[in-house]
Amino acid sequence: MKRPLTPTTPSDALAPVLRDIRAVVFDTDGVITDSARVHAAAWKTAFDAFLRAHPPADPVQRRPFDARDDYLRFVDGKSRLDGAAAFLVSRGIETSDETVREVAADKERLFTERLRTHGVDAYPGTVRLVRALRRAGVPVAAASASRHAGELLTRAGVRDLFDVLVDGGEAARLNLPGKPRPDLFLTAVDR
Repeated sequence: MKRPLTPTTPSDALAPVLRDIRAVVFDTDGVITDSARVHAAAWKTAFDAFLRAHPPADPVQRRPFDARDDYLRFVDGKSRLDGAAAFLVSRGIETSDETVREVAADKERLFTERLRTHGVDAYPGTVRLVRALRRAGVPVAAASASRHAGELLTRAGVRDLFDVLVDGGEAARLNLPGKPRPDLFLTAVDR
């Protein structure tokens, strides 16, 4: 009877493809936690209310916010203000700073209510991978354009698994651009 090989070092416990990894940065929304669903639902409620109150002149532009396609195209990974502005402009709405701030604030309120009422789940596969990386001594970080990233990770019960967190508050303080620019993630790598 063959005995299973036992790892001789912590990194031997990792799949061969991961053994030379020196550090890993995970995106919080949609990779560590299922928070993208909560963000998208909050954006949908905020944008749909705005479109009903301020319908675009073109009837085609009045369609409701699509929580999958519009979310990915216009707001995912961007700051709230940039996401709000991008979507409103896509619907032919002339925006002002005040309008953008109003929609972004409504989304923020809705997201916070949903998060505190329903919480958020961490993806089990990601949690297993992070734990394996930590056992192997690989530093792991989380990055997110959301100012709620710390709360999301805490509510999902995984904040303590990450050595570093670079969130939307930190991004704003450092004036880091959002996705698709890599600055948020590069800052996490540096730390």
